[in-house]
Amino acid sequence: MDKVKSYIEKNKDRFLNELFELLRIHSISAQSDHKPDMTRCAEWLAASLMKAGADHAEVLPTEGNPVVFAERIVDPKAKTVLVYGHYDVMPVDPVDEWRTSPFEPVVKDGRIWCRGADDDKGQLFMHAKAFEAMCATDSLPCNVKFLLEGEEEIGSPSLYKFCADNKKMLKADIILVSDTSMISMQIPSITCGLRGLTYMEVEVTGPNKDLHSGLFGGAVANPANVLARMVASLIDENGHVTIPGFYDDVRELTAAERKAFNKAPFNLTEYKALEIGDVEGEAGFTTIERTGIRPSLDVNGIWGGYIEEGHQDGDPVEGVGQDFDAAGSRTGFKKIAKLFEKHFKAIAPKSVKVKVKFLHGGMPYVAPTDMPAYKAAEKAIADTFGKTTAVLFGRLDSDHQRIRKYPGNQVPPDRIRPGGGRDPLAQRELRTRPVLQGGRNDSAVL
Repeated sequence: MDKVKSYIEKNKDRFLNELFELLRIHSISAQSDHKPDMTRCAEWLAASLMKAGADHAEVLPTEGNPVVFAERIVDPKAKTVLVYGHYDVMPVDPVDEWRTSPFEPVVKDGRIWCRGADDDKGQLFMHAKAFEAMCATDSLPCNVKFLLEGEEEIGSPSLYKFCADNKKMLKADIILVSDTSMISMQIPSITCGLRGLTYMEVEVTGPNKDLHSGLFGGAVANPANVLARMVASLIDENGHVTIPGFYDDVRELTAAERKAFNKAPFNLTEYKALEIGDVEGEAGFTTIERTGIRPSLDVNGIWGGYIEEGHQDGDPVEGVGQDFDAAGSRTGFKKIAKLFEKHFKAIAPKSVKVKVKFLHGGMPYVAPTDMPAYKAAEKAIADTFGKTTAVLFGRLDSDHQRIRKYPGNQVPPDRIRPGGGRDPLAQRELRTRPVLQGGRNDSAVL
């Protein structure tokens, strides 16, 4: 390990410059005009992995953006780690709200400010450079494969088929994922579960043309008004989602489990630093319960009518909303999508027409914490931070909907591990369990 650390220290400036090159590529998967950037980014990564020590690396086509695959086989009989990451990033709009240029890395207060520095180019680059350091010092103890996709930010629509078609190539003993976060630098933590999500789009349409509100307002349904009313009705005054069947598969914790769960580190005053007057949510639950063990429903975007500069006295033809639903611990996104569509159409007045479209979803998942790979990740974080990670229960990141393990005396995970209904990509297509790591000291994990 000393040789690895020495190599990293000797090459850290080069590593940083290479990371900046990667971050400057505008690999926005949601916008078709960045298609050339997606290919350029994939090719950059393949070349980088070859230089790092891979036996071979290639850019493979999919029905959407390309996948980067690379591998280093030290011994066919050795264990194999498959490192997952994604090189696509989210759109940067509105650009004028950025304090720095989105694709020009800036180091400030010990942090790199740039789109993708955190999600997920920074993490996948960390893996690549840990891999390089171990290859260069002849200290790689296992086989390593890389699977880097370019569609994670749009729901990974091409990844399922790619994995199903390439099971032999992707065969591994464990999948290592670092597209997560930690509670804080003082509380190292490992993500071991996801609530899952269902992403829907609804469209409410009224008359066959825009109408002047001074002549038709109050007589003809305004789709924007109706949409606002319908969306508002999805959550009642107690913060409870009103869609029938929404909570059917939610695992209810016992009083003892909830008591243990609420021992997790949480500071409401610091939480309010988001410049909110107060928190709100489902009645009867604390803030960390609302974001960790309860399902939620949120609007990600809503628009309708005239939205440009100035004003227009017209009732719009349509209103459109995108609703994000982070489902409960055992609820599949397909079931939630059907329940949402049925309910939303049922509450629509006859004065409008409603379309409901499923965009994408993700299955919930909880990783076992008793497998050797998890123990290795746990030890790596303990060695890095100098803290014993007696990880026994989870909480959830309010930004990313990810349950995380942290040090402390909490409820054993097998007490809350979900039963049936599990269908994560890694297990369904590859029959491999993932470790979701947000920490550092990657070479120690390998």
